[in-house]
Amino acid sequence: MNNNTLTLRTAFVVVIASILSALLVGWLVMGIGLATTETPTKFYTFLSVIIGQGFMLVPLLGFLKLRNEPIVKRLRLNPVSKNIALCAASLALGLTVLSDELDRVIQIVFPQPDYILDLNIALQPDSAIGFILLFLAIVIIAPVGEELLFRGFLQQFLEQHWKDVTRAILVTSLFFAIIHMNSYWLIQIYILGIFLGYLSWRTGSVIPSLILHAINNGTALIFSFTELNLDNIYLWHDHVAPWIIILSIGLFTYGFKGINLTDGQK
Repeated sequence: MNNNTLTLRTAFVVVIASILSALLVGWLVMGIGLATTETPTKFYTFLSVIIGQGFMLVPLLGFLKLRNEPIVKRLRLNPVSKNIALCAASLALGLTVLSDELDRVIQIVFPQPDYILDLNIALQPDSAIGFILLFLAIVIIAPVGEELLFRGFLQQFLEQHWKDVTRAILVTSLFFAIIHMNSYWLIQIYILGIFLGYLSWRTGSVIPSLILHAINNGTALIFSFTELNLDNIYLWHDHVAPWIIILSIGLFTYGFKGINLTDGQK
């Protein structure tokens, strides 16, 4: 992407337009569905998230197409080796568990507010179809849209524009955290964004960050909205069990070292 023809302002306008389009289309789908049918509200809630998140890429792709930009290159859709994908998955599993423990520690000082609990209830699937729709929205469509927009487009542009990778990752991660509009999880989302940005930059591809994003969201979905009971194995005095913490550190370390010792694009 030629920084001489794309300004910082334009890049952020494209990102904001993409986010607003996702919100507006999601609300539109929700409103039309509830006004025209008697289908349960949760069905249209999940459907609106799927369609809205999917629409997020429309302004971005339209912008790149208008400029005759190479989509694959400009969004960092570069292939990676199986080893890099495996390392990304290992890092993701370890980081997800460690992030869960961080969240539990934070809750000691700052308990979850009511709106978080209300959100969990609102998103609780009440059927197999509902769970499938929620899975598609949270584990597949949302990571794809957000990674291509933030790590593929915005961060890559900022890296080239500022010639400062650290600054690009930190600013992109902050913007990524803010647009989730969840002050309670702001720190956790920001930290996640930093790792997502690092993976994308280090490997030259959004695929590793997509793997991390999908595993993080998928794990949260499984623990929040299924009846899978792993408390006796996973938890110890309402915290992640020490043996799980040790295993997670090992997985994270293995993945992190693998990412840094291997050329991600080979």
